[in-house]
Amino acid sequence: MVKIVSGQIRLKTKGNPDLHDITSKVAETLESSKLKNGTLTVFVIGSTAAITSFEFEPGMVRDVREMFENLVPLRKSYHHDQTWGDANGFSHLRASLQGPSLSVPFEEGKLLLGTWQQIVLAEFDNRPRDRKIIVQIIGE
Repeated sequence: MVKIVSGQIRLKTKGNPDLHDITSKVAETLESSKLKNGTLTVFVIGSTAAITSFEFEPGMVRDVREMFENLVPLRKSYHHDQTWGDANGFSHLRASLQGPSLSVPFEEGKLLLGTWQQIVLAEFDNRPRDRKIIVQIIGE
């Protein structure tokens, strides 16, 4: 019988660019669900953060930060900044490139991730945030 179980991960971030490996927290949420086979979705609430997957090691973390700076520079004026005056237009753009969610299959209660693949929260806002991440698990 297919069930749906939801969980939450809470995380304090430092502001842009703050990258967090949340793989173990997602795995703990899956384990507590007692579901063995299915798919889970990791979703961050908010429009200035994203969920992604990459090898979470110092060199790649630096490369990801540099990639986003090259694609959407911090020190540029964005139309959003003129609308709200909060100077975080770059944050919204960076988050929109990556997206707020990631789906991951699981079997025998284990995430089907590659050896060097982690689930990562990317904080792009220009200030520290208290993030709420939803993990919704569908399976049996």
